[in-house]
Amino acid sequence: MADDKSKAAAYWKANLRLITGCLIVWALVSYGCAILLRPLLAGISVGGTDLGFWFAQQGSILVFIGLIFFYAWKMNRLDKKFGLGE
Repeated sequence: MADDKSKAAAYWKANLRLITGCLIVWALVSYGCAILLRPLLAGISVGGTDLGFWFAQQGSILVFIGLIFFYAWKMNRLDKKFGLGE
């Protein structure tokens, strides 16, 4: 019983670490690149517009979609590691 609790605690800790990492990446891209770093990225052209505007309009959404697939992939590996696979 104690082994199950420690295994569940380790699984939850790994899950929270993964969620926190994904949220940090998403915040850096959507808030950092699109708002805070926009003046620095203004000189770089992507698709006819500056990179800061691109991150604000499309880049943060694409990164978010990429993070969804990354999270699903990592959770599948985490589930297999802890014996919780489908």
